[in-house]
Amino acid sequence: MGKRSFPEGFLWGGATAANQLEGGWKEGGKGISVEDCMRQHFDQDLRDYTLQNHVTLENVKQALETEDEVNYPKRRGVDFYHHYKEDIRLLAGMGFRCFRMSVAWTRIFPNGDEEAPNEEGLKFYDSVFDECRRYGIEPLVTMSHYEMPVHLALKYGGWYSRKTIDFFLRFVRTICFRYRDKVKYWLTFNEIDSMIRHPFTSAGLLEECFPGKNFEEVVFQAMHHQFVASAAATQICHELIPDSKVGCMLTKLTYYPYSCRPEDVRKAQEIMRSTYCYSDAQVFGEYPRFLLSYFRKKGIVIKKEPEDDRIMKENPVDFVSFSYYNSYCAAENGEGLIRSGGNTAAGYRNPYLPESEWGWQIDPMGLRISLVDLYDRYRKPLFIVENGLGAKDVLSENGTVEDEYRIAYFDAHFREILNAIEEDGVEVMGYTSWGCIDLVSESTKQMSKRYGLIYVDCDDYGKGTYCRYKKKSYYWYKKVIESNGACLFQ
Repeated sequence: MGKRSFPEGFLWGGATAANQLEGGWKEGGKGISVEDCMRQHFDQDLRDYTLQNHVTLENVKQALETEDEVNYPKRRGVDFYHHYKEDIRLLAGMGFRCFRMSVAWTRIFPNGDEEAPNEEGLKFYDSVFDECRRYGIEPLVTMSHYEMPVHLALKYGGWYSRKTIDFFLRFVRTICFRYRDKVKYWLTFNEIDSMIRHPFTSAGLLEECFPGKNFEEVVFQAMHHQFVASAAATQICHELIPDSKVGCMLTKLTYYPYSCRPEDVRKAQEIMRSTYCYSDAQVFGEYPRFLLSYFRKKGIVIKKEPEDDRIMKENPVDFVSFSYYNSYCAAENGEGLIRSGGNTAAGYRNPYLPESEWGWQIDPMGLRISLVDLYDRYRKPLFIVENGLGAKDVLSENGTVEDEYRIAYFDAHFREILNAIEEDGVEVMGYTSWGCIDLVSESTKQMSKRYGLIYVDCDDYGKGTYCRYKKKSYYWYKKVIESNGACLFQ
């Protein structure tokens, strides 16, 4: 048997989101996004995400009345807006073949409902993509990554309004046409299933803005509008960029039965189906029977336009991308069991797995299991677009970070990816580590929860030089990419 390595053309790289990375929230004509209104709660138990996810109209109004960047850290990010040339050069130094990023809707249409785009915002991303091209890096661009204009949330009711589809598709046509020669790979909605867990950042939905309505029905109506918009965006992208590839993106929440009791097995199966049903709609172009049964059971009625079903059916995605960080256990009766943390979700602690400082259980084999489950279900290429370890890194006096723990995390996960490719026959397009450069954490709004291979000198309060430093994992990942993974098996 020859030396093991990843398939030729495998897209190694890293992933970010504009709202966590860019900063410059009031520069270049940018408008205010929903994430610009999200607070860091310094006094919160950061294993409890309920406070972060629950947003009220009053919270948003308070945010709009201040220019505070300490309590609203997404406004400052890590200042990629001014450092993008340096940052892309650093990514290229690792040999990146792919850089996942998002185009902030509010940079192109500041309020979301303008007729004409903001040229200064368009020029910014022209410059970013030109830098990527200079180093041979393929951009993988997310069209919507928790970045809708807050104006659309307050004036129209976010994605609950049918008008938001039109506003979004105007944005999509603008960026697909503008960047038709610069971007080949696209994602429509980041973690579309997350609307169930945090409806404001995913869809601009505030419960008190819908008095007298079943808010769960409001959420699913908004999700239907995103399904239609995703399909229409896929069509637009294919028409304007004939060789483009468009993917959906889901939160890969992997649940095991806590025990072999049939009740626990059934509970895990139920949770997994309730996760897959949202990507099912984008891959198969129709609602899965599981979700339709749920609607009937709950008395939820989704309003559709006559063309919706056809648009969804005729425009499925080309590939399936997902985030994977950890796994959970599910039990019918959780009495006496310990809860574990995760990517804005939670389950019960698996006694066989270690966990990070934030209670996320580390499960490399769970990534292989996830790849097999997704490929068997969809038979479409898969792309791991988020995976990584959040940790409290320490910058030494000589400007390095000895993050052996991150290297160990990546090493174990990469081995399982290759096992899935070679032994299980899974087609994997590429891998982009989450937060390849330190950025503001989505789940906790912290800087101290670091994911990057590049350290940014900035603390939870925004204090620091914002200088960039290469971590030990930077050099290790460079060797992985140079050898296409062969160095893992030397």
